[in-house]
Amino acid sequence: MLGRAAEREVLSEFTAASSGRVLVLRGDAGVGKSALLDHAAELAAEQGHRVIRAAGVEAESELPFAGLHQFLYPLLPSIDQLDQVQQRVFDVVFGRGGSTPPSVMTLGIAVLDLLSLAASHEPLVLVLDDGQWLDAASTEVCGFVGRRLTGSAVKLLVGLRAGVSSGFDTAALPELPVAALPEAAAEELLDTRHVGLEPRVRRLVLDEARGNPLALLELPPHVSAARAERAGGNISGYTGIPLPQRLHQVYGARIESLDAPVRAELLRGALDGVGAGTAADRTRGTRYRMRDADEAAARGLLNVDPLSGDFVFRHPLVRSTVVQMATPNQRRAAHAVLADLHREDLERRATHLAASTIDPDEQVAATLEAAADSATLRGGALAAVGWLTRAAELSESSEERHRRLGNAAYIAGHSGQLEHAQQLAGTGGGPGANDSPASALAAGYAALFGDGDVRSTQRQVCAAVESMHDAGLREPDEVFTRLVDLLLVVNQYAGDEAAWERTHRILGDVGHLVPPLTRIYEDAWGDVVRRGAGLHERVERAFADPQGLEPWDVTRLCVAAYHVDTLSRYRPHLQRTVDREVETGAVADAMTMLNLIMLDQIAVGEWAEAERTGQRCLELTTTHQHSLFVHHTQAYLGLLAALRGDVERARELQALVDAWARPRGVGFLAQIADATGTAAALSEGDYESAYLHAIGLTPPGTFTPYAHQASRGLLDLVEAALHTGRSERARAHALAARDANLPDISPRLALITYGALAMTAEDPAEADAMYDRAETHPAAAMFPFEHARIRLAHGIRLRHTQGRKAARPSLTLAAETFERLGAPPWAERARAELRATGTAGPSSSAPVAALTWQEQRIADLAARGLTNKEIGERMHLSPRTVSSHLYRVFPKLGITSRAALRDALGRFPSDQNV
Repeated sequence: MLGRAAEREVLSEFTAASSGRVLVLRGDAGVGKSALLDHAAELAAEQGHRVIRAAGVEAESELPFAGLHQFLYPLLPSIDQLDQVQQRVFDVVFGRGGSTPPSVMTLGIAVLDLLSLAASHEPLVLVLDDGQWLDAASTEVCGFVGRRLTGSAVKLLVGLRAGVSSGFDTAALPELPVAALPEAAAEELLDTRHVGLEPRVRRLVLDEARGNPLALLELPPHVSAARAERAGGNISGYTGIPLPQRLHQVYGARIESLDAPVRAELLRGALDGVGAGTAADRTRGTRYRMRDADEAAARGLLNVDPLSGDFVFRHPLVRSTVVQMATPNQRRAAHAVLADLHREDLERRATHLAASTIDPDEQVAATLEAAADSATLRGGALAAVGWLTRAAELSESSEERHRRLGNAAYIAGHSGQLEHAQQLAGTGGGPGANDSPASALAAGYAALFGDGDVRSTQRQVCAAVESMHDAGLREPDEVFTRLVDLLLVVNQYAGDEAAWERTHRILGDVGHLVPPLTRIYEDAWGDVVRRGAGLHERVERAFADPQGLEPWDVTRLCVAAYHVDTLSRYRPHLQRTVDREVETGAVADAMTMLNLIMLDQIAVGEWAEAERTGQRCLELTTTHQHSLFVHHTQAYLGLLAALRGDVERARELQALVDAWARPRGVGFLAQIADATGTAAALSEGDYESAYLHAIGLTPPGTFTPYAHQASRGLLDLVEAALHTGRSERARAHALAARDANLPDISPRLALITYGALAMTAEDPAEADAMYDRAETHPAAAMFPFEHARIRLAHGIRLRHTQGRKAARPSLTLAAETFERLGAPPWAERARAELRATGTAGPSSSAPVAALTWQEQRIADLAARGLTNKEIGERMHLSPRTVSSHLYRVFPKLGITSRAALRDALGRFPSDQNV
């Protein structure tokens, strides 16, 4: 029995008491009074009491002494031991005599004597459930007896339903209120008895039950059955939930007994979402004020809100019962009244119009469509789908019906309802609906997001775009724009040069039909190196009024901002938006929003937060079975793991993403997998592997068109090339970045371009100038990882050119940044350089890593004076691979040169020294 510790303690004390007592348990129907009475009866039986039980029955509430008969019948043999006067009194109770009924006092005294006689053999506990239905005569006698049990061996326990008047109300007996379960206990009970409920169903049950144990146990199967009807968003206001018979009976009889005007008033309140309980719902807008409903309050169906003074429902189950008991015509009439009442509230009016209108009505359909637009902007895309679908049903022309269903399908796709979107698109245009542009749009989203089907989606959407253009489209068209936007999304994921060039040609031909936002997506998502000039200003202008942007355009503009590395300025808006979109809005866009938030957290150095955001996104995408987004999120989690030095996890995720993305032609994710391999190799100091991964993204000295990671990995390729003796290629790549004007495209590209030019410069003056430009760049602090890498490289150069003292500030700052970020391999590398300057530097939070067998062998041979070529010949490795191994060994040993190898190896334990 959960959440009833206090009540059980009172009952335990009650049954253990040495003398007679009486106690009334009062609470709402289903709150658990019967369970507590059962518990008390078990305790009493265990303690040696004789337990006699009775229960009030509404059907017998008009039969005199029917309840008393239940209590006394088990004691019938003891009546013969009473005197004849008292026996004649009981003849009336048992229907054995026709004399005039005795007074309450006379019968009460006789009952007390009978109970005392029976209790002389063994103590008695009388348990009465549903006492509110006990007949009046029996109630009066029980009250009389209960007030006179002190000093006897008899106890009386009564359960009463709150809100139902009975004779016990004035009996002056002690009471124990039985309240609803606390939230924690209610959740535990629900989760114990109904394991694995879908989260929204679970929340709905908890809200409707409001701690009532019977409702918690009975509702879930009925709510789950109705869940599919709610999937499209509830546009009909409060509709209640299907109630099983046991819950319907809790308030049904009382509601049925109300006068018709009062029932109509309650129905209007229920349909408009009037709250329940003392903490009534105070949602957006003013709810209907129920008037002249004192009769309902007197019957325990309504309470009065202490703050507003308005009537509110006693319990959510009252609302559901009121709605369930009303006929369809009664509900429509109530909705019509409410629609007229809320003329100034677009969405509230639309809610009631949708439910009150039967025949096609273009004016009502237009109102619903306007409400859908409003809901979409405030994060209610689920409701928007429902409103648009209902608007289509009420449309007077087939053209408007088709258009509105197409809009509903589009929003459903963004809301994560891919199958529903296809159904809506397929029913919108008659016999040829499945070949319509709207159908192609819905099918494209389903294929892309569901399974990452890039190739067929690209063909299908491109064909639909060309078909609309060839059909003579002359004016901007919403469906055409949506198809073009989807084509750009597909192209971004494909990363295919030929497809992008074909798209540019198509969009060049249609000219004014493509809106400015779509032009931003075209330039940012494709090849930012060649089309990124001035993009960040265009994104900034588009974001001038973010409140007026639909969620998918917010997401797309933020993707553009990511490509030009200005995402941080828009992240606050993303974080304010994403929670509402996850719950009731464009959940597919929310997945991208979470990925964008994660990317910005990685960029600004909030790596622990980025991990949490990534895991949240992975859970969301997995729940909705959006395979593309699942692997997209895993790709970013793998990249983050590589940066943090968790190489094993990084490579595991890299392999998983690569194996899924590459066969499907999802080049965008395949590139992130290559970037993860590069970052993991750099963390390990395996510069040869890092270089091979990096050139898989782009050859040195150029940037592969439409490869988004080509420019982002500039610093990776340059560092890997320098560390593997490919200085000329490193320099060529740095100069290519400069010649492509990367610094003009984004602040991050400016930072790493200056860093790459500095690292590869042979002229000391140029190197100093470029390092200065990088380290003093206004945006350098916004990209701490790249900034720290440039400082590390600068410190190494300064130690070789200007001495130890000059190198310490840059190396110290680099080590501190890597430590703060949580990048142990990089932090250890910086500390090793600091030790080479004669200072210990920041203390490490992790021990120096042990050498692998191969690293130990190479280090030992190098310490003996062998060259890389000689070591390679002995170990069947290339000189370049030997060099990469040594670069990994140096930071592990805390050194920076071959000359220090012998001493460093001597400090290792013998089992670590080969």
